[in-house]
Amino acid sequence: MLEFKKKIVFYVLAFLFFSNILAWLAVYDLSQAASLAVVFFDVGQGDSIFIETPEGNRILIDGGPDSKVLEKLAENSPFWDKTIDLMILTHPDSDHLAGLLEVLESYKVENILWTGVMTETADFRKWENLIEQENAGTYLARAGQKIIIGREAILKVLYPFEDLAGRSVKDINDTSIVLRLDFSEISFLFVGDAGKSAEKELIGREIDMNADVLKVGHHGSKTATSEEFVRGVSPDTAVISVGESNKYNHPHPETLELLQKYGISIFRTDLDGDIKIFSDGEKFKIDGR
Repeated sequence: MLEFKKKIVFYVLAFLFFSNILAWLAVYDLSQAASLAVVFFDVGQGDSIFIETPEGNRILIDGGPDSKVLEKLAENSPFWDKTIDLMILTHPDSDHLAGLLEVLESYKVENILWTGVMTETADFRKWENLIEQENAGTYLARAGQKIIIGREAILKVLYPFEDLAGRSVKDINDTSIVLRLDFSEISFLFVGDAGKSAEKELIGREIDMNADVLKVGHHGSKTATSEEFVRGVSPDTAVISVGESNKYNHPHPETLELLQKYGISIFRTDLDGDIKIFSDGEKFKIDGR
């Protein structure tokens, strides 16, 4: 069994009960403060997702392509708290990694979860140096792990299925950590840039991927979000993290048409800005909608 520093508890086989209440007076009103908050930051062409539990535990999944994530964190955090309880890097492409470098230099990060997969970039070399200096609890993701982030909030690692530590791979997108966040009766699925190959593996192993909210893979590219995958997740709402007028023409029409075919509500950071979702565990609400 692995012990996380401070508030986060990580386990593979055993269920551990965890509760730790923090006061947070500055950001949300009283009704929101009693809820789980999931914020899809508008960081341009990249991914960054911020989770705040009712107990005050703060999780950051990816950091976008630059320092904009610092502005977003400041808007969604008490000014006196410069701590991230758990940082997750889904995969080390710069549009997910670069912003985390800025966070590591500006915040105290208690725990880090990533795959250990290698790339030959300046950002990655800096990542390795910074996480060594941070002295955080560092863990490698593998399907079957669970992280209790609150009394009713659990992050489940669904993918990758194999140990990727120290490996270099041809398609780094398909090494993305896939996570499901369960908060009582409400679920979110975060897929990083995982494409149709990874989706096929998840489907083939009959992994429970059902979720109310889907973070659409790879910014809405046609290389992800197969019809079989959408049926397996069966979300009510889809969120696409994407930059305005990006050079890749994300999201692709095929992806949007597929989501519309199944009557899924679509929100996009390039059109809607930050997408803030609050849940009491029985239902969820998108802020301002």
